[in-house]
Amino acid sequence: MQSDFAAVRELLECAYNRLTGADPASQKIREAVDTLIEEAAIAECQRSPMVVIPFPKTRRG
Repeated sequence: MQSDFAAVRELLECAYNRLTGADPASQKIREAVDTLIEEAAIAECQRSPMVVIPFPKTRRG
């Protein structure tokens, strides 16, 4: 079974948005959660190959 990185990122973003305090603990945890969000996004992008769809070339004239 593969991890659902998109769902993980969504849940981490919810947690990040709830850390609204200006205290040092909230700031430290917010930074850690932000790092995890970035890592989940990177893992999500690396797993699914990008598909490039070429546009048809048109001739003008």
